[in-house]
Amino acid sequence: MSVNVPGLRVKSHWFKAGASRTPEQQAGAMAFIVWRTAHQMLKRMRGAEFHIDAGAPYFEFMREMLVFLIAVVDRIAHARMDATGRLAFTTALVQHVAATLADNETELLGPRSDAASYRDTFIDLVNQVTDHYAEFGADPHADASAVGFAPDFAFVRYLGSRLEPTLPPADRRWVLDQVMASEAPDAVDVVQRAMHDLFSTEPRTRRRAALSGD
Repeated sequence: MSVNVPGLRVKSHWFKAGASRTPEQQAGAMAFIVWRTAHQMLKRMRGAEFHIDAGAPYFEFMREMLVFLIAVVDRIAHARMDATGRLAFTTALVQHVAATLADNETELLGPRSDAASYRDTFIDLVNQVTDHYAEFGADPHADASAVGFAPDFAFVRYLGSRLEPTLPPADRRWVLDQVMASEAPDAVDVVQRAMHDLFSTEPRTRRRAALSGD
């Protein structure tokens, strides 16, 4: 099965029935989906005429979106895994995403001029901001049995507040509405479904299914 929003199609099912997957293997697959989903959200924001320039603004936006999705995925993992498995899964997830982000930043921006690394800076941001997201809860109207965790209004609103400074001043007044009404719900839906599929033990046939983000 594939999960689809406009311009985004990612495989999220294991097709080899009966195979055992470690938390680290699950995290590697999920890291790819998280990265693609964040990147697609950025493209959609540009399509909605938000000015996210290539270079530093691009990565400022991506970092905040990646941390948000990691926080959502970790809360779903909390409902599906024991404490040891969740720790291994989330640690590997963050490391994979940090490595991908660092590779892209180094390629497009060049090496940092200070002693810090792109990878370590992102991991520090994850540690700081996921503590903030931990203060928020689940949407009481969502079917938690189906998705594992659906972030509540305050959870998503906090994402919008963190994205505001990454945009030009003229765009900041609109970003909260756009993120809360459209972009964040679609992105969350992708990772929710992907987590459900990746943790499913049922064998799957190879077929395509579409999830619209419109």
